[in-house]
Amino acid sequence: MIVNVQQTINIQMIKIGGITNSSVLQIGTAGVITPSSHLYNTGGYTAPAPAAISETQLAQQEVSLIPL
Repeated sequence: MIVNVQQTINIQMIKIGGITNSSVLQIGTAGVITPSSHLYNTGGYTAPAPAAISETQLAQQEVSLIPL
């Protein structure tokens, strides 16, 4: 069975609270949404990322929050 859907969507404002890796934002009609997940190493990294610093360590450092 072939179903043709014709629609017009007018979005005045859209607010998205959060998007994660497995989120789907759908506007309009879709017959089938197939899950798709891709992981790319676009930076060419070969080693793990450095450990994150805690808020205490961050407060002890002199860090400018204004980009110069």
